Amino acid sequence: MGNRPEWLFMFSTAFTIGAVFFRARAEPVEDKQALLDFLHNINHSLALRWDENSSVCNSWRGITCNRDHSRVIALYLSAVGLSGPIPTNTLSRLSALETVNLTSNSITGPFPSGFSELKNLTYLYIQFNDFSGPLPSDFSVWKNLAVADLSNNFFNGSIPPSISNLIHLTSLVLANNSLSGEIPDINIPTLLELNLANNNLSGMVPKSLLRFPSRAFSGNNLTLANARPRKKTSKRFGKSALLGVILGGSGLAFALIAAFLLLCYCDGGGENGLALKSQKKDRFLKKDISQSHCRKNKIEFFEDCNFAFDLEDLLRASAEVLGKGTYGTTYKANIEDSAVVVVKRLKEVIIGKREFEQQMEVVGRIRHDNVAALRAYYYSKEEKLMIYDYYEQSSVSAMLHGKRGEERISLDWNSRLGIAIGAARGLAHVHAQQGGRLVHGNIKASNIFLNSDGYGCISDIGLATLMGTIMPPSLRSAGYRAPEVTDLRKASHASDVYSFGVLLLELLTGKCPMHATGSEEAIHLVRWVNSVVREEWTAEVFDAQLLRFPSTEEKMVQMLQLAMACVARVPEQRPKMPDVLRMMEEIRRPGSENQLWSESRSAASTPTPQATDVPSFSVDA
Repeated sequence: MGNRPEWLFMFSTAFTIGAVFFRARAEPVEDKQALLDFLHNINHSLALRWDENSSVCNSWRGITCNRDHSRVIALYLSAVGLSGPIPTNTLSRLSALETVNLTSNSITGPFPSGFSELKNLTYLYIQFNDFSGPLPSDFSVWKNLAVADLSNNFFNGSIPPSISNLIHLTSLVLANNSLSGEIPDINIPTLLELNLANNNLSGMVPKSLLRFPSRAFSGNNLTLANARPRKKTSKRFGKSALLGVILGGSGLAFALIAAFLLLCYCDGGGENGLALKSQKKDRFLKKDISQSHCRKNKIEFFEDCNFAFDLEDLLRASAEVLGKGTYGTTYKANIEDSAVVVVKRLKEVIIGKREFEQQMEVVGRIRHDNVAALRAYYYSKEEKLMIYDYYEQSSVSAMLHGKRGEERISLDWNSRLGIAIGAARGLAHVHAQQGGRLVHGNIKASNIFLNSDGYGCISDIGLATLMGTIMPPSLRSAGYRAPEVTDLRKASHASDVYSFGVLLLELLTGKCPMHATGSEEAIHLVRWVNSVVREEWTAEVFDAQLLRFPSTEEKMVQMLQLAMACVARVPEQRPKMPDVLRMMEEIRRPGSENQLWSESRSAASTPTPQATDVPSFSVDA
């Protein structure tokens, strides 16, 4: 191990080789008894392997404990054949529960009144059951609630106004119930996903909710702004018929295209990637920007930039839109007899010239093989532009998720590992700038490209600090965003690590951070991976393209462990980027898997880990 400090080696062991399997033999005795009482008093068709003589934290299916095994914090009992009402005085005794997932069972009865005792509840999934009766009148008891999916049940009555008190709520799904009355003013800035479709709701949609797509309200007798009330549709309406109701009218074709571009969860190029290419070229800046805005300023080039053009050349350049993202629109500009560049036109940036220039100087000084270099910038009161090199290959997002054709590339294990290691190198370098004060703030696959050596190269650095307002992320960006980040300007090294962990999961699974199921519900990749791992179906996590190379399976499991450490809910529990990079370099080292797993067995006295042996991190976000 050379001269590496002992604490660094111990850190590596903890996060990379699964030393987390070695746990103290503490048991949450009272929580264990509550779970046994629950199991013995509810019908269940599948064996859960809850043996009272085994460890609830290490052996029981669907159970997650906290780090010291003193409490049960998560319950994953999706599609396990539960039926009948939830027994009283059972789950309500698990007062430390943060996650409850009872999806796709046949549970009946009213909403469990005992859940009001679960003060730490953060994620609640009880969709696709047979619950009935009214919703809880006071949602305020769950101050930390972030996700609530109660869809596809038989709940009736009105939507409680107390939902508005959930200041951390990001997703509320109440579709396919029998709810009635008017929609309360749910004015929650953090709310990213809303689905109230197919109920009996009536009246006007509150202004605070008009930012959500119309499909979130379809199948009700609601009025959207000045539109006429919509006819109620069947609860199990087909996809094509539902789209016909939502998007009907003379603007159908336009609406379909707009919906595809703006609302799809995984479009192949991401928000800022090089995949959403418009075939129509235009003089984009000259058309969009009044030249009167540009007379008093000029493009500022950095010293090592060899470009030879001025603002007028840029305004005359033919261009195509590459993507629209959190911070603005990105174009490919072909400047005659000069260069092909990428121009990012920032939006909603209200900042003084001096502060803007200072930030550009910080970013422009960064030179690293795995960081896209900022070559020049332009500032006026009305317009702010950033100019980068153009990468011939499309973004990593397009490579993973692009439509079958020229943009989609089959990536083997070594290619994905190179992407991840390159991005880690770049991000670790960024975190070392300005005495460790610089943050990226927008790590995602659409902001990562391949350099000439085939390694990942990160772009869009430091823009989070320029934003003058709190901007709600799109669903695609939301999949990468750490749960503690509600203001883009307050991103941190820890939140960058979380986003990087989501990127690793994306590379391992081939799935988008937010992707749609057959029922068009948004699924968060972090939660999905965690649920699959908990059910001991870890092999199903990996992209089928990767499973063709069984010799890399152990390395893939190691990478999965590292990714899960990065997306830990508590920021302080995430590793630092230099340590993440070092661990990734060790994973890549030939023969490292045998040595690392051998060390793990020695420390933990466990058999050789297989694909299902994944650490019990609590990573729901």
